[in-house]
Amino acid sequence: MINRRQLLRRSLLSVGALSLGNAIQATNISIPSTSKQLFQHSACRWCYQDIPLEELAERGKDIGLKSLELLRPEEWPIVQAKGLQCAVATDSFASIPNGFNNRKNHATLQAAYPALIRKAADAGIPNVICFSGNRNGMKDDKGLENCARGLAPLVREAEQAGVTLIMELLNSKVDHKDYMADHTAWGVALVNKIGSPNFRLLYDIYHMQIMEGNLIANIREHHTAIAHYHTGGVPGRREINASQEINYPAVIKAINDTGYTGFIGQEFIPSYESKLDALREGVGICSLQ
Repeated sequence: MINRRQLLRRSLLSVGALSLGNAIQATNISIPSTSKQLFQHSACRWCYQDIPLEELAERGKDIGLKSLELLRPEEWPIVQAKGLQCAVATDSFASIPNGFNNRKNHATLQAAYPALIRKAADAGIPNVICFSGNRNGMKDDKGLENCARGLAPLVREAEQAGVTLIMELLNSKVDHKDYMADHTAWGVALVNKIGSPNFRLLYDIYHMQIMEGNLIANIREHHTAIAHYHTGGVPGRREINASQEINYPAVIKAINDTGYTGFIGQEFIPSYESKLDALREGVGICSLQ
């Protein structure tokens, strides 16, 4: 004969064993993704400066890259000859601290950018990068007004050329102290104020994790204001594997789920002895399985 307490104990043990068995079984189930990868892979040139550009293009193509980016005009033909694109164009005058939020910079920038925009269009490059500049004591709303004013004629140039000007969101805590475009909301407000499909944001996942987190929710809410993405591990801007805090597979899936068809650029600083092995790993992590 068993009493009620013994019966209850046996029942709980049975239920616990069943639950544990189901949990173990669930962890061994591989559910294939039904998502089709819409975006393409890119990498930022500056992270691999010790590798000749021609070699980087050749090896990058073997890894699965479609683009090397943040290249100056004289570098574009080198990667294009290897069958790669340049997803984002830049040149020496594109300054992070001295950007469009300061009206004193407008004349210089408005004189320099049109030629880069036209060259990018002729080379089939979709994006040209720009920056807000540092605050230097300026209020954010004033800086936003100044950026809109300074960018207006260049956005018209971009519309005519079929190129998108993209302003990069950067962190102002670690890497770019005092930079103004350091939150998604500020960047989206600028996009809305300018009101052109040829001006949007470069959403840097590394920088925005440092500044505000909430990556997936922000991407889902504001993806129409974003034209390009960058990666990087937090902390340290190293590899994007499990050694850092961002769940990149989940973030990348969220980006893909928005219907994004542009490029995702690897912009971490490799710590591996073989930088190309680090790049290969990053591309793999950012590939839907």
